[in-house]
Amino acid sequence: MDKKYIAIVEDDREQAEVLVKHIEKFGREKGINFVVSCYYNATMFEARERSDFDLIFFDIELPDGDGMEIVRKMRGDGNEILVIFVTNLAQYAIKGYEVHAFDFIVKPVSYYHFALKLSAALDRLKNNQEISFWVKNKDGRFKLHASHVLYVESDKHYITYHTTEGDIATLGTIAAAAEDLREAPFALCNRCYLINLTHVVGVRQTTVLLDNGIELQISRNKRTAFIDSLNGYLTGGK
Repeated sequence: MDKKYIAIVEDDREQAEVLVKHIEKFGREKGINFVVSCYYNATMFEARERSDFDLIFFDIELPDGDGMEIVRKMRGDGNEILVIFVTNLAQYAIKGYEVHAFDFIVKPVSYYHFALKLSAALDRLKNNQEISFWVKNKDGRFKLHASHVLYVESDKHYITYHTTEGDIATLGTIAAAAEDLREAPFALCNRCYLINLTHVVGVRQTTVLLDNGIELQISRNKRTAFIDSLNGYLTGGK
């Protein structure tokens, strides 16, 4: 039986118990073994190692902290765990996307809506399974993980993989790079840049902003397709 690790950060113990029961019911229906950990304040949650969770249901308004700001700090530390905010106020949804929240649920949480959100999150986790490939250049062969690639840049006969660990250049084409990364959430913003959508934090009229501060040009003829790809990614597609 498949096993997934979920954290619930919720100060209202009755609300937390509702989520636990929903998760257990979903697990019985889908044949998934969920290991659930509950934290009733921000201090409890921040005191433990969080990298082993697959998904966090996060209340925004906690007695000793702001859930949104805690997730923002996690993102700053490089933690990309899926987060679904649980809130009384639907307007928090827009702010949630600023910290790459996967989705949000408004209280009281019905099982029907909860099951839809959890199913979509599990689909995303499946799509996010690590994809890796090899790159060869004059210095040797290098194994790259798709999640570590910020964007790929094409210049004449060379392409450069800009990664979180540094840049690697090799002979090749942007089309070949796109093929290597076809199972990962990448999209072209112009004919020279293939961008990892997980690192996008903003789109302006003519540029795309990445979480490392880099701003790349988006061409007029690629803008619509790029926005469609980004929206698909944010709503649970690849």
